[in-house]
Amino acid sequence: MRPKKLCWFPICCLLFSLHVPAEMTVKPHEATRRLAHDIFQQLIEINTTDSVGSVTAASEAMARRFRDAGFPESDIHVLGPNDRKKNVVVRLHGSGKHKPVLLIGHLDVVEARREDWTTDPFKFVEQEGYFYGRGTSDMKDGDAIMSATLIRMKKEGYVPSRDIILALTADEEGGVSNGVDWLIKNHRELVDAEFVLNHDGGGILADHGKPLVMEVDATEKLYGDFMLTARNPGGHSSLPRLDNAIYELAAALTRIADYQFPFELNSITRAYYVRAARTEKGERAADLAGMLKSPPDMDAVNRLSKDPIDNSTMHTTCVATRLSGGHANNALPQTAEANVNCRILPGHSLEEIRLALEKIVADPKVKVQFRENNNELMDHGSDRHSYVPAPPRKEVFDALDKIVPEMWPGIPVLPTMSTGASDGVYTNAAGMPTYAVSGEQEDRDDVRAHGKDERIGVESFYRGVDFYYAFLKEVTER
Repeated sequence: MRPKKLCWFPICCLLFSLHVPAEMTVKPHEATRRLAHDIFQQLIEINTTDSVGSVTAASEAMARRFRDAGFPESDIHVLGPNDRKKNVVVRLHGSGKHKPVLLIGHLDVVEARREDWTTDPFKFVEQEGYFYGRGTSDMKDGDAIMSATLIRMKKEGYVPSRDIILALTADEEGGVSNGVDWLIKNHRELVDAEFVLNHDGGGILADHGKPLVMEVDATEKLYGDFMLTARNPGGHSSLPRLDNAIYELAAALTRIADYQFPFELNSITRAYYVRAARTEKGERAADLAGMLKSPPDMDAVNRLSKDPIDNSTMHTTCVATRLSGGHANNALPQTAEANVNCRILPGHSLEEIRLALEKIVADPKVKVQFRENNNELMDHGSDRHSYVPAPPRKEVFDALDKIVPEMWPGIPVLPTMSTGASDGVYTNAAGMPTYAVSGEQEDRDDVRAHGKDERIGVESFYRGVDFYYAFLKEVTER
């Protein structure tokens, strides 16, 4: 779900020293670029939507790629809970000096209708400097890049300092068979790792083609849906009554709209704002400085919170996203329902937020339930929560500190908190710190993931291929 992971600040934190090597070491590797292109095209043209597609078909196609590259059958696993939602896991063995690193990427894509697109969303089209197709930026591009990187390493006979495990999985975008969750619960031995690199996030943020910052999602918010329901006996519309289900629900939603969850920073977001305060000017610089005080200047917090990105970075947010009610134009409503979508700061559980919504609504006639991924409504929310982030991992950021200034001189490396959610919620919860890292560049004004005519720049993709090999090798050489 990549679009939720982009930071929009113009100049951001430089938390690690940058240097420009005297000699360029990241060079294009044409064979790997061609391989990544071919895998990319193959994956785009396999429909992996939840409605009619098959993640299994994509997993089996990738398993054949790994077999053809020389991976033994014992290191390739295609498995899952049902025939359409099988995942593929492959392992490149290392020296065993360190515990493994796990690479994750989802194979499923969101729905796309041909009539909405300029091109066929399930055909890989290259035109005017872009690759078009559903999944070109979220995230079959990343799947192709990681797969081609692992195949190149295998063919070169590279022996990393730790096993490198790649899991390409189902149902990140929806559905009831999330592959990362299923693998951790059912086959932890196949994916157990010291830390995780997730290609579904991060990357080079650009403005009209000019690179601004390398973002690394070092933590993320927790996704949660809640159902608010008001019910009463209803009746004839000619005899209105005070206990109208629609009015009761509307009043509850208004109270949620007027509520601001408490201001909160964690180690990642605080570090982010510390540097931002040094580079900003004028009122924003003053407000950032005030917000970072102990105790914080709440007037400054309130002014910053008017910006949607700042607001989401500093607070848990809950917003109504769907609404329904009534059954006839000439009848009083017997039921009114609304879905409230919350993005929850690390350290807080889904049940904690459900209870908070009950308190905000403050009306026993409006029921607040947690909605599971399978749409089951529960009176008690899940205890799942996004964990308070660990400090940035040295292996990851030392590698970025070396590679990024060579490929994109002068831009900072910025650990960020994703205001959305990814499969990292499962790996972090399993005790495997997760970092979203990509070398692809996207323009801040041209993010099309989940939308019409999804695309990624041709050169952006190929540079992402070059970057990932150099980055992963740097992470796993020592």
